[in-house]
Amino acid sequence: MRTSLEVADIFRSSGPAYRAAHAGHLSLGQLKVMTAIENCRTAALGGHVEACDDCGHWRIAYNSCRNRHCPKCQGAAARTWLAAREADLLPVGYFHVVFTLPAQIADIAWQNKAVVYDLLFRTASETMLTIAADPKHLGARIGITAVLHTWGSALTHHPHVHMIVPGGVVAPGCMRWISSSPAFLLPVRVLGALFRRLFLSRLLALFDAGKLGFFGSMAHLATRKAFLRYLSPVRKMRWVVYAKPPFAGPQAVLAYLSRYTHRVAISNRRLLAFNEAGVTFRYKDYRRGGAERQQVMTLATDEFIRRFLIHVLPRGFHRIRHYGLLSSSARKDRLELARRLLGVAAPVVEPDPEDSPDHRPPCPCCGGHMTIIETFVRWCQPRAPPISDALIRENVP
Repeated sequence: MRTSLEVADIFRSSGPAYRAAHAGHLSLGQLKVMTAIENCRTAALGGHVEACDDCGHWRIAYNSCRNRHCPKCQGAAARTWLAAREADLLPVGYFHVVFTLPAQIADIAWQNKAVVYDLLFRTASETMLTIAADPKHLGARIGITAVLHTWGSALTHHPHVHMIVPGGVVAPGCMRWISSSPAFLLPVRVLGALFRRLFLSRLLALFDAGKLGFFGSMAHLATRKAFLRYLSPVRKMRWVVYAKPPFAGPQAVLAYLSRYTHRVAISNRRLLAFNEAGVTFRYKDYRRGGAERQQVMTLATDEFIRRFLIHVLPRGFHRIRHYGLLSSSARKDRLELARRLLGVAAPVVEPDPEDSPDHRPPCPCCGGHMTIIETFVRWCQPRAPPISDALIRENVP
């Protein structure tokens, strides 16, 4: 159901003025995202006309933009992705681990998104795989599904990686399954220390290779001495690695993934108002507890658009990645081995139906099946639906 206010409404109203005011300062990717969201489910993208087989009610359905940053287009993508992941779930406990970059490093990431976000993925996954493989802990290779989020609840730049990890590993020699403790996976302080060391050493290597750029207020970091001085306080900080309690079963994992994997910076449900004062929306203040955690914020429209566009990912950047037991190269064989060691049968894969499933909502009048009676191309409007014979007979004198 369409909410009363959408990000698309804000972009259509204020996007042209924002683009004009910031001409030359917006990336091609950001401009494409704005255009896609503005055109989503409008005549600009074409569509079709549906009619109910029972009562004759008809409606126009415009095509979606399918942009991964569009708040309206993630539902179908999430359903398709989750259907594929459901077959990968094992009957074990799953843990949720979060790796977060300090604010000083997040500032560098803002100006070097592709390389620093990729480094975040690589170092966080290597940290988990290294500590898990230590004989003091699990002593073998774990499986990881990692999802990148770059925002805080108030649309601030807050890059972090969410990880879903099965609570166990295939033992060396592939002869048995080793389960983790039901309430404990790996020590977070050890994870944080190794994550900090790996990330900072590789960030310096990127700097030495000339792969980092610094602009504006950070331009002074272009010299190695200044860059090292900037990193010095960060080396002494505790880097936050957060491990949440384990999920209450595989279905809870799916419910979590459905909320997190295809999430965008802000959903339309959180928008409250858009007027001369700006954009008002709900957010969570994690420094508060209880009912006070839910807060309301109003941003000037330009500032709201700026914050939204901060989170546009580089073209071709994969924000969902799999490692270890779940890495794409041998996932099927490893999961089959894990199930055999756990003594469970592989999930039954239903044969694909000849026709793809119909995701169109039922008729709002009678609940009947809606059939497409006309399609129209971009920037065109549909013709008026034909008048039914019954209606013609009723009006004949």
